[in-house]
Amino acid sequence: MCGIIGFAGNRNAVPLLVDGLRRLEYRGYDSAGVATANDHGIHVQKCAGRVAMLAARLGADSAPGTLGIAHTRWATHGPANDRNSHPHVARFGEFEVAIVHNGIIENHAALRRSLAAAGAVFQSATDSEVIAHLLARHMHGDLADAMRQVLPLLNGTYGIAAICAQQPDCIVGARLGSPLVIGIGAGEHFLASDANALAGRADRVVYLQDRQLCVLSRDEFRVLDFDQSPIDAAVETLDFGSTTDDKGDFEHFMLKEIFEQPEALENAMRGRIDDANATSHFGGLNLSPKRLRQVDRIIMTACGTSYHAALVGEYLFEELARIPVEVEYASEFRYRNPPIERNTIVLALSQSGETADTLAAMREAKRKGHSTLAICNSVGSTIAREADGGVYLHAGPEIGVASTKAFTAQVAVLTLLALYFGRLRHLSAAQGEKLINELRAVPELLRRTLRCHEQVRTLANRYGDAANMLYMGRQYLFPVALEGALKLKEISYIHAEGYPAAEMKHGPIALVDENTPSIFLISNGPTVEKVLSNVEEVRARGGPVIAVACEGNDEIVERLQSCADDIIWIPNAPEYIQPLLASAPLQLFAYHVAQLRGCDVDRPRNLAKSVTVE
Repeated sequence: MCGIIGFAGNRNAVPLLVDGLRRLEYRGYDSAGVATANDHGIHVQKCAGRVAMLAARLGADSAPGTLGIAHTRWATHGPANDRNSHPHVARFGEFEVAIVHNGIIENHAALRRSLAAAGAVFQSATDSEVIAHLLARHMHGDLADAMRQVLPLLNGTYGIAAICAQQPDCIVGARLGSPLVIGIGAGEHFLASDANALAGRADRVVYLQDRQLCVLSRDEFRVLDFDQSPIDAAVETLDFGSTTDDKGDFEHFMLKEIFEQPEALENAMRGRIDDANATSHFGGLNLSPKRLRQVDRIIMTACGTSYHAALVGEYLFEELARIPVEVEYASEFRYRNPPIERNTIVLALSQSGETADTLAAMREAKRKGHSTLAICNSVGSTIAREADGGVYLHAGPEIGVASTKAFTAQVAVLTLLALYFGRLRHLSAAQGEKLINELRAVPELLRRTLRCHEQVRTLANRYGDAANMLYMGRQYLFPVALEGALKLKEISYIHAEGYPAAEMKHGPIALVDENTPSIFLISNGPTVEKVLSNVEEVRARGGPVIAVACEGNDEIVERLQSCADDIIWIPNAPEYIQPLLASAPLQLFAYHVAQLRGCDVDRPRNLAKSVTVE
């Protein structure tokens, strides 16, 4: 969620810190701030609103110094205003400390009462400010030692960066449940919550692990455990490839990323198809075929859009691999204590690889001795590092907060995994070859699907004033209905719900009226007649109907033309591939509705790209 960037070097820190904040804007935030330290003390500038507003407030000399920390906040405790923005500063005796913090301090209320009774004066309503007061009161000349004493007092999760006016040559960081990465430059060092903030600044990084401290100065960095024992941390090469901040000819990152999906699917499949054995293969599963052959059950755990991709995966694995699958919200799974059979694998899905609930659910599964696999897009992320094995999406950077290409890439990887497990079990070579040929055709089919862009723009103009919408599909397209409704909610703020089409008459049909459009996803599969009947039921009650349907069936064409107000045709494809095609028109529809309503498409209100708190 929140973003942290710190710098220690010889250059003016402010431009580097502001640039780092801009690179973190995609994560979602509501305020921003900078603190620098020099021989004259700590200089702070912060405000609610965008990084551009902060940059406008910062004059050339308003926050001088070659060492500093900066932050983009996503409100958890206290509203989004200047006072609650980070950094937070506290003074005690001769010492002045500033901190930025990602995460949640669960015992902040008790700490606040204790500190206030001892004379501390709080300037904000945040949980984070208690960290600054505690550090100032435990400071006796060594900020790292003060941090070591304070951390046992904190319950919750944190990524912390701190500076002290009386020790203006170092930044101290600490991590527990919220990511931090050290960037190693030439005669300078960075600390960030996300490696994206380091693009073009550092080509080597160290990923902090939970319960580790770091101390950065211009000339060196140290990694320590919470007892301040030195740790020999692994230095990794950072490779960003193409730039992450260029929209090209597109007005928004989200639209650009929707149209990048064919290429993203090609990248997700590249090198993972084994024609000789009519299967797929992966280099990072780290579990032998014999072990995978023994799997009796798969639990997929995820949140949000990744949860919807996992629901598609449930259909894929049960049909192609004949393995029972259970899909769990990570936020629920981590607190349940379900019986899990011995030969069960837990598969965690997270675009960022830092989703707090998914990470906690995966750790709980590992604690109980189950093998874990991860599917994520962010190389070096916590989930990717801690899972027993896994698969990267290779979808490229996704800047828009509302996920698009990561969703389809997740579904593509799940399809390849289902093929792999299926070939280990019952699928014949001929069946595997057929599946491979069908998968290879998907990127081009998706390019054809995206030709509906102008038609969808027209539909957005027609229905963009609706207060509520219903999305319905069956089988493989039911999770796509959920995802389409989520996209509309996320970026246009229109209330929308997704349902299995057959469930409509068990309650949601009560919502149908002339002002509530229903979007039906219609495949050429075995349930098509049932879904067409549902369409006619909505139409009979005066509800507007938008159909997203497969070409190639004259009977479907004729029936839909008589009962649907608008039809978006997508290329005919096997049922298990249709989620990869049907999702694109729904993404475009949400995009254009949001644009027409004047919403901030790439940075929707209240949302964050990487949800690192509960």
